[in-house]
Amino acid sequence: MDLYKILLSAHKGFAYLELALTALFIIALLTVMFGYSGKVNKFLKKITLFTMIFFHVQFLIGIVMLIMNFTKGLDMGSVMKNADLRFQYVEHPFSMLIAAVLMTIINKKVKSNDTISLGIVIMGLIAVGLFAFAFPWTRVFGA
Repeated sequence: MDLYKILLSAHKGFAYLELALTALFIIALLTVMFGYSGKVNKFLKKITLFTMIFFHVQFLIGIVMLIMNFTKGLDMGSVMKNADLRFQYVEHPFSMLIAAVLMTIINKKVKSNDTISLGIVIMGLIAVGLFAFAFPWTRVFGA
């Protein structure tokens, strides 16, 4: 089997897991923010860590796939003219990179603080918003 197809299957498979982890992260974040007076619990720490890890794994697999595609002779002029290719090769990786960086910052803040601030919640919502924007819904769920 082709290495690209293996990576694509892994990337797509981890996407389902990433959706579940992201939903759990948002639920845990909002529960801590509104339910426990902002006190960080073990569940939030763990779900933030696992969500961050899978964001990074997904990003690394995606970067390898992106490099493999560009070594096959894909040029940026044709990519930027086509909306589907632009989303796949520019908007999706860049948004996911920013979301992964935000999740890393959130993980550090959650791990080092006893209480959660509104800034962390807003940063988490921005990271999830970028993730939702860049997620290829039609490719994963086939519409």
